[in-house]
Amino acid sequence: MTRNKPLGKKLRMSKAAKRTNGVPTWVVMKTSGKVRQHPKKRHWQRNKMKV
Repeated sequence: MTRNKPLGKKLRMSKAAKRTNGVPTWVVMKTSGKVRQHPKKRHWQRNKMKV
């Protein structure tokens, strides 16, 4: 991908990178292990995002 990106695309990509993290450990403990993975978790190569 090119180095020069439009600002809007760069902001959307950084936001997507931040929200693809897993569920915090305290949430797993609080829900007694019922919530283990994030439903919107995305892998950069498997799932493409609309940019």
